[in-house]
Amino acid sequence: MRHFFVKITVLFFVILFICSCNATKRVKEGELLLTKNVIFVDSAKIKDDKIQGLITQRPNNIGRLALYNLARPKPDSFFVAKLDSSLKDINFFERMISKKQLVQVADYKINFNNWLMNTGEAPTIIDPVKSKASADRIKQYYDTKGYFNNSVSFEIDTTDQDEKKAEMVYRVKRGNAYYIDSINSVISSRDIDSIYRKYKPFSIIKENQQFDLDNFQAEKDRLNSLFINSGIYKFQPNAISFDIVRDTTSGEDFKMPVTVSIESISEEDEDSLPIQEYKVHRIKDVNIYADYSFNQNPDSLQFIEYDGYKIYYKDKLKYRPNALTDVIAILPGDVYKESERALTAKQITNLKIFKYPNITYQYADSTDNQLNTNVYLAPRPRFSLGFSSDVLHSNIQDIGIAFSTSVVSRNIFRGAETLDLALRGSIGSSADFKNTSSSFFNLAEFGGDIGLNFPRILLPFNTNGFIPKYMAPQTRFSVGTIFQKNIGLDKQTFNGVLRYSWSPTTKRKNIFELLNIQYVKNLNIDRYYNVYDNSYEDLNDIANTYQPEANPDYYDDNGNLIIPEGTTGFTNDVLDGNISTSTDDFNEVSRLENREERLTSNNLIFATNYTYFKNNRRNFNDNNFFQFRGKIELAGNLLSALAPLVDFEQNEDGDNLIFGVQYSQYVKTELDYIKYWRLSKKDVLAFRSFLGVAIPYGNADDIPFIRSYFAGGSNDNRAWQPYSLGPGRTDDVNDFNEANLKIAFNLEYRFNLIGDFKGALFADAGNIWNFLDDVEEEEAVFEDLSSLKELALGTGFGLRYDFNFFVLRFDIGFKTYDPSYEKGNRWFTDYNFGNAVYNIGINYPF
Repeated sequence: MRHFFVKITVLFFVILFICSCNATKRVKEGELLLTKNVIFVDSAKIKDDKIQGLITQRPNNIGRLALYNLARPKPDSFFVAKLDSSLKDINFFERMISKKQLVQVADYKINFNNWLMNTGEAPTIIDPVKSKASADRIKQYYDTKGYFNNSVSFEIDTTDQDEKKAEMVYRVKRGNAYYIDSINSVISSRDIDSIYRKYKPFSIIKENQQFDLDNFQAEKDRLNSLFINSGIYKFQPNAISFDIVRDTTSGEDFKMPVTVSIESISEEDEDSLPIQEYKVHRIKDVNIYADYSFNQNPDSLQFIEYDGYKIYYKDKLKYRPNALTDVIAILPGDVYKESERALTAKQITNLKIFKYPNITYQYADSTDNQLNTNVYLAPRPRFSLGFSSDVLHSNIQDIGIAFSTSVVSRNIFRGAETLDLALRGSIGSSADFKNTSSSFFNLAEFGGDIGLNFPRILLPFNTNGFIPKYMAPQTRFSVGTIFQKNIGLDKQTFNGVLRYSWSPTTKRKNIFELLNIQYVKNLNIDRYYNVYDNSYEDLNDIANTYQPEANPDYYDDNGNLIIPEGTTGFTNDVLDGNISTSTDDFNEVSRLENREERLTSNNLIFATNYTYFKNNRRNFNDNNFFQFRGKIELAGNLLSALAPLVDFEQNEDGDNLIFGVQYSQYVKTELDYIKYWRLSKKDVLAFRSFLGVAIPYGNADDIPFIRSYFAGGSNDNRAWQPYSLGPGRTDDVNDFNEANLKIAFNLEYRFNLIGDFKGALFADAGNIWNFLDDVEEEEAVFEDLSSLKELALGTGFGLRYDFNFFVLRFDIGFKTYDPSYEKGNRWFTDYNFGNAVYNIGINYPF
């Protein structure tokens, strides 16, 4: 199947290449195909996406132009004429095809031809009228930047161009720039004038600054935000204007005095428009209407006063008063601030027990500068039921189907708490795992958890001083379990988490897990050598060498070790000295035994971790942003601190046990950085770097498998299969190669092809190593900075299709630098389609 995709991809690009060679196929005599827009500013050639965007006519996308050229200009008349010709030949129908089928063929060809034309792109023919309009737009742009005497000309350049092709050249002469001279103000409202002067040092427009219209719009937005958050109620932005005086004729004075004018408010009163002066308003009363409904009679409500607020309710108040007042950012006696209205709405929504609130203001009786605030709260249903399903794909799962259902109960303790119960499951297929049955779906996972959420930080001390309400603080307690079938050795996992989260801004988030407990129980450890083929083959090869000395009951009729009786018996005999082996074979059997013991042992993790997120992406369409995640985790320290006080059971190595399980102790940190650069309207350069390290100490000599790192896969280094890269310069010695140090870099250039088809060129570098743990194999250990020479490099290309709600991805990765080879043979040794890795993924890898 993957080779089929390769052939289709290669054929697709070959067809586009052939068609692009005849780009002027649909260009008539006397017409010129636009190949490029070139812009010179004061004789210097520039590349500026903003100015390029002002030009109406743009060069064609080669792929879309090629598709358009494949189509016939008038398909209806062409295919209808062929149909009529065929209909006249009666013998044709008798020999080849029926009349009805011929009509259907013609319809298909017409529809396909129309698809080519609609998906493709008609050639961009140079139009002087449109070029003149583009030149005018460029001139207007430089006007807004203070070059009021600029001039823009354009010309058609056919130099070094093929027949029927040309470039458009725009030449801009900016002239002298104009600067802001003095800045004065004319403000009719005394309150606004006082606010303006207080914050004038923060003005965006300043004296001796080059004129830029964008700065004036930004200053207008700043002033509007300043006034509506400084007590000015119902301020109208159009009251702000800038009077700018300029002389563009003298050619000597390039200074412009500016006057900031802010008019008073106008309100309709029958036929007259009285002018009213803007005033600073203050909040008098704040009224909270709990359980509000549209047809509710306010006179039928009861109310209580709490902490300066009035809370109205019907029959019985269902919420503790502080649960409501704590999320109200509007305080009685404060000046009016529009930002507090928005913050209040956000904090109420974060409670997840009310619909979006309605917050209104009205003048208090007999006042013109005091406001009463009404907050109307419409509760969500006490209980809600949810169900969802999804299609899955991961580094180790070819395809899977997931489903989940959840029940949410709100306002559990009358403090806006929520209790959620979730059940989830998935089935999947993977060729990487041995399956005890012949069914296609050979993976299964089922689990559930229960969580209790509090809209505040639950600690013995008050955190409002450094985690205020506007940061949307949350506390979550959760416990759960997961059963995994045919994933490795089959597992059951129990977990419990006490988590705190808060977001200082929309771009930053903090998560602190005071307690993260995880117990992993391997259910079918006897299947170890059924699952880990490489380990079995290594052990079996050694056992065949010493078969005459070994117990014959260890072997089957074919001379292979029986699982698990033979593998266990032979290993014990070698390590106990009952079978004499070479030093190398003894060390290999010892290594295999240590790995089996590590991967079949149950894990108990008592951890504390902190994660910091920062993402400055403004919206989904923003492709010029960065994202950072940093995490540190400590495990086992609390239990080790209790060891002198508690008589823990110990194993033969002196390690502490809890309920017969050795608890893990380690420190782990991760740094993950992603950066996007918008190269053009549809082209993006994406970069990712990752560093993760987990160091065992104290009660542990290694890291639990679930906390270790692996390399390779559709979201990592795409030139290697999952778990097949590393550690270090080893050559895929285990079935699932993992280690406790990982470094990874990814660079990907994404571009538009045709319609919703996207293309990509990528380079992935990285590897994993053992670092400060119990592994002593030189090839797998990160020794010093020279080990960075073992960073593997994979390069390749990809084809993607954008379904709007997800992206289907097909990437081909080539092993460009393989550290498992000897020095001198690492570059391009397996750089071919035969050794390439074909990745199918959902959404972008980062």
